[in-house]
Formats: sequence, C-alpha cells, structure tokens
Amino acid sequence: MKRAPSPLTVRTLLFAGLAGLLWLVLSRIRYHWDFGAVWAYRDIFLAGFGMTLAVSVGAIGLGLVCGLASGLASVSGDVWLSELAALYVGAFRGTPLLVQVLIFYFCVGVVVHVDSPYLIGTAALGFFSGAYISEMVRAGVESVDRGQWEAALSSGLTRRQALLHVVFPQALRRIVPPVTGQFVSCIKDSSLLSVISVRELTKAAEVVNATTYRTFEAYLPLALFYLLLTWPLSHLTGRLEKGIRNGAASPPR
Repeated sequence: MKRAPSPLTVRTLLFAGLAGLLWLVLSRIRYHWDFGAVWAYRDIFLAGFGMTLAVSVGAIGLGLVCGLASGLASVSGDVWLSELAALYVGAFRGTPLLVQVLIFYFCVGVVVHVDSPYLIGTAALGFFSGAYISEMVRAGVESVDRGQWEAALSSGLTRRQALLHVVFPQALRRIVPPVTGQFVSCIKDSSLLSVISVRELTKAAEVVNATTYRTFEAYLPLALFYLLLTWPLSHLTGRLEKGIRNGAASPPR
C-alpha cells in the first residue's frame, strides 16, 4: 500500500507552488522593481511592526476580559446582567469596526479627555473583539449537557457556583480554539487603526509608499509582516482543535 505524504511535505510543496505562481504573475508585470528604496525605510516598518504587536496584545487582553465577563453574564440567569450583555454584544457586533474606531476617537475620546490614538484604538479594538468572544463563551457554556447543571444544583451549589466550578471548566475546552482564532482576527483588524494615525504596520506602509512611490514594494512586505504575526496563532488554533478532537475521541480509562 502506497504511503501518503506527510502534512509537512504537502504543505511545503503547496507553499513552493504558490510562491512559484506568485513569481510568475509578478514577473509578467512590466514594472521596475526596486526594493532598495523601501529597504532604506526599514526602520519605519520595524516600528510599525512593534506598534501593531503592542496594540494587538493590549486589545486581545481587553477583549478577553470583556468577552469572559459578558459571556458569563449572558448565561448567569440574572435578567439585568443578561440584557446588559446582549446590548453590548448587539451594539459592537452590529456596527462596522471602522465606524466604532472613528466614534471612539472623535466622540468618546473627547468626552473622557483622552487624545492618544493608541489608547483609543486599543480600546475600540478590544471592545469589538470582546463582543465576539462573548458569544463564543455563551455558546460554549450552553453546549454543556443540561444534566451537568441539574447535578450541580441538586448537590447544593448555587447557580453561580455551578457555572464557575462545574459548567464553565467543561465549556472551556470548546471555547479556547475559536477564541484563539479571534486573536488572529484582532491582529488583522488592527490595520484599521491607521485611519486615526496610529503608526502600525498599515500606516507605516502608507508612509513608505507616499515617500518612495514604490507601491508594490511597500505593500508586499506588509502582507509578509502580518503573516509573521498571525501564522503562529493560526497554527496554535489548529493544534488546539486537533487536541480537543483527539481527547473527545479517546475512550475514558
């Protein structure tokens, strides 16, 4: 029986084929490539990379806190908390992130007397991500068998204790992979903060392009930088999902 190639071999071949196809397409463009002009502004790209990383980490942290709090509130059984969580999720999921960034910067920032585009951008991105994480937490908790709730409550635990000590730990394994995937989206969404002059990667590419007029050379490294940031998280998400599937398929000892 013929042995199937390993996933690493297949991935390498596909990557090589994609790179060859990209080279073939770009080589047919009548364009004088000059990466030297962009290389002279490499410090701007590196500064943008660092800013994107800092903003993304801050937004991911805030989003995780908001998402966990809102998700647990939505399944807490308290009508005030659940309605407040529904209002938060509906408002942030129902409007475009770009609109939220502009509202945070030009309206919320003025009201709270914060004029830093970095803080405002991080907050807007964090609240936006938190709304999606909230739904992941809610769905994960509701996916736990109802019998777990009944068993916990019949043992004398309150609903809050049953949620925190019995139900949520079981739901956590189902929540982690999609939440990790949301982190990837958060990093990519940080590119929208360039509209409020946050000097992240996209803004850095815009500055280099405006200075050198080398559009291809300015934006191709931008895509590579984002891949460098998101690829490890995407790989981690896949590993987590595979681990959970294998764990669920393994018979109990």
